Amino acid sequence: MQAVSHDPLQGRIAYTSDRGGTFDIWLYRPQDGLHFQLTIGLGAEFSVPYWSPDSRSIAFIGIGNVVHLLDTVTLAVARIDQIEPYTLLDWSPDGRFLAYVKNGRILIYDTFSHRSYAIPEEGASDAQWFPSGTELLFAAPDTTGITQLFRIRTDGTNRRQITQNTDGPLHDVRLSPDGAVALYTFPGVSISIISTVDLASGTIYRLKGGPLAKNFLPTWSPDSRSIAYSATAYKEPNYYSLIQIDSRTGQNQRTLAASDCFATPVAWSPDGGKIAYLSGCAGATSASQIWIVDIGGMMPVKVLSGGRITALQWSPRVRRVPENIFTSSVFRVSFPYPATWRRVSEERAEGTDGFFQVSAISAGDRIADVCSSEAFHPLMPYGSSPRIVMQTIQTREACFIFPSVDQPAEMNKQAALIVRYPRPVQIGETFYNYFILWADVNHIRQIGGQLSFL
Repeated sequence: MQAVSHDPLQGRIAYTSDRGGTFDIWLYRPQDGLHFQLTIGLGAEFSVPYWSPDSRSIAFIGIGNVVHLLDTVTLAVARIDQIEPYTLLDWSPDGRFLAYVKNGRILIYDTFSHRSYAIPEEGASDAQWFPSGTELLFAAPDTTGITQLFRIRTDGTNRRQITQNTDGPLHDVRLSPDGAVALYTFPGVSISIISTVDLASGTIYRLKGGPLAKNFLPTWSPDSRSIAYSATAYKEPNYYSLIQIDSRTGQNQRTLAASDCFATPVAWSPDGGKIAYLSGCAGATSASQIWIVDIGGMMPVKVLSGGRITALQWSPRVRRVPENIFTSSVFRVSFPYPATWRRVSEERAEGTDGFFQVSAISAGDRIADVCSSEAFHPLMPYGSSPRIVMQTIQTREACFIFPSVDQPAEMNKQAALIVRYPRPVQIGETFYNYFILWADVNHIRQIGGQLSFL
């Protein structure tokens, strides 16, 4: 299989389908109609793809209820945990962590170091990140057993109840992209009403919804102003669904399209101008088509048909960071780095949010030994228990070294990448067979993943 490029303005739609024989994650590219299988034998009928903020990775719960992390560029897959189907997976704003609920705990999983920690929270659901990256929103029962919304710091402190709900169970809790408003559905499936709550004032708004009060799978627009959802309707002899949008205060309802399915997931385009949804149920329980409708009022367009399709999600808008290119004829490498950083030497650049420095290593043949020697240096520059993650960079053996929580503060969150040179590089009188990049932990993968040898 090969990686698929994309137009960041139009984005890409990840969807779950059995069009290849078994349920897997597929990709549809709106600009040219290409559809492409991303996984083989890893998906399940209940798999929902969740895009990372940089549109590079997809998290999903697949076969065996295993949480998978898929790199859409390299198509590498990591299996990280086993949890209940349909559990919400939510990426941190910086794309490093994944939050989800398991066995009465909120799990925060570091996708860089592949370590996790837990915040005990019995009965919690729908854990997700505030834009600050330092707090989480979640639903959980209060002392009387009624579901409320709470917020808590990612270190487990400063837990606060947001709502004073008396309407019973809350479902499908989703935080707006700006972190100001949360939506939820209540009380169940036969009747499903969408409400929003302003997190600052506590004011609650109820959306009118469809004719049968069966309003499902609400999702926020990228600008946090609107909500799209599937509203079930009935016309003898079949149920169908209306694709509706409304403002977050419930004062601007519009019906954009209809699907012949009882309910359908809906997904906003990165610019908020279009909505994708499923149709083609034709009396069956699963859809077989993806349609896209322009919210400006144009007719819906069927863009894909075939197999059973159970879920879809459009990739988010990616905010591109201006970059400079570091090139070294001495170390024989090139890679991009943030344009706001300042070169302070031939080997180092620094900024307010990070740094990098380069060097080379002359060492033995086993890269595992080289990585271990660096990670567990007697001075403990990465803390007492750093994590080594073996990788392949530019087809060469490589490893990332991620620091442990007790790393000395003066190391400025330093992580490392060691890569075997394609051929030994001579610097002065010495030949070096490994390149080493040091950078802060929040930039090491981004920079290292774009490393090229000269």
